Amino acid sequence: MLHKFKKIDYSIVFILILLMVISILSIYSTTFGRPKLEGLTRSAVIFYILGFIVFFGMSMINYKFIIKNYLYIYGVGMLLLIFVMFFGKEYYGAKGWLSVFGVSLQPAELFKLCLIVFLSALLARKKNRPLYFGRDVIPVSLCVLPPLLLVLLQNDLGNALSYIIILIGLLWIGNIKFTHALIGFMIAVAAFVGGTQAYIHYHDEIVKFLKDIGRSHWADRFDPWLVPDQTSRDVLWQTYNAKLAIGSGGITGKGYMEGTTIQSNRVPLAYADSIFVQIGEEFGFIGASVLLLLYFILIHRLVLIALECKDRAGPYLIVGIIAMLLYQIFVNIGPFIGLMPLTGITLPFISSGGTSLVLNMISMGIVMSIKVHTEENEDILGSAEQPSISELVMKLFRRKPVQQDQPEQ
Repeated sequence: MLHKFKKIDYSIVFILILLMVISILSIYSTTFGRPKLEGLTRSAVIFYILGFIVFFGMSMINYKFIIKNYLYIYGVGMLLLIFVMFFGKEYYGAKGWLSVFGVSLQPAELFKLCLIVFLSALLARKKNRPLYFGRDVIPVSLCVLPPLLLVLLQNDLGNALSYIIILIGLLWIGNIKFTHALIGFMIAVAAFVGGTQAYIHYHDEIVKFLKDIGRSHWADRFDPWLVPDQTSRDVLWQTYNAKLAIGSGGITGKGYMEGTTIQSNRVPLAYADSIFVQIGEEFGFIGASVLLLLYFILIHRLVLIALECKDRAGPYLIVGIIAMLLYQIFVNIGPFIGLMPLTGITLPFISSGGTSLVLNMISMGIVMSIKVHTEENEDILGSAEQPSISELVMKLFRRKPVQQDQPEQ
């Protein structure tokens, strides 16, 4: 056990500690003087303690055990997504929360890791051979469709889109053919440009349609980004004040707990989805740059661990986790600098949110498990010729019955 602790990458541990300090200080600043929110700082400390326990615990578990049980992990994640549809609680327009012993749990967040494990196990079986569109890309994409639809039904667009980003990242490292990747990229660009232009030119019709299907809050998120001139002041409130706060922070910021916009509570959810605004206003460009630098160093360390891994499944897991983190960082910060609409995604390791924090610490624990156990050469996926993903998926649902031994005559 002790020799495993010696293999841990303590530069990652140090970065996580720095992110913890930033998180606790930021949450304290955004909740100070608000009795209903003051307990969030203590909760952040508790969840970080739990997160580090989980981090070191996962580091000691061989990640190959997780890969070996990928089907059960995917199944449990799907059951939680279905369960929350019927018994979940609704917060901020999304019905995606479960209360477990008084602690709020968001299955859509947890399923990100379930999906990474499931897709990594499937793609690793290809042994880095090119992925065929019909036999590999389509079947693995169809495995993402059920959870994607379930999360969309929960009104959680941000987490639903993260599943697509994880899929794209893993298909890319899974050796998808360049022509298929190029065609997919062109389709995505065309859909993006066409979709945004259609939203602008047919705004009233689309907003009416979204209201009819109970998704009017989607329009409230797209309007400030695409048609700010046609958007009401109430809808513009969050992004307008966020940009004002970040801009007023200047180079060095206004000082800790001195941000006038944040301290006057003019930015909603400043302790959660909008916590980057507090960093930008109170610590300025330098503070925001330091945070982004920490993210860069963290992801750089993850890439190095992936390159050093000798097993096939390890790099897939790490790339899936990197895709998840990059998506969260970009989607959280992007709306406050005018790059994209609000989606309600937390900033990794910084925002208040127990489910998101514990998930990210588990992810770091899995990465550390890959580093700790990378010298163990056993390949649980085997060295024999592996079937296509379509054949593998079919086998999952066509189990042969176990034959009983016949008694001797």
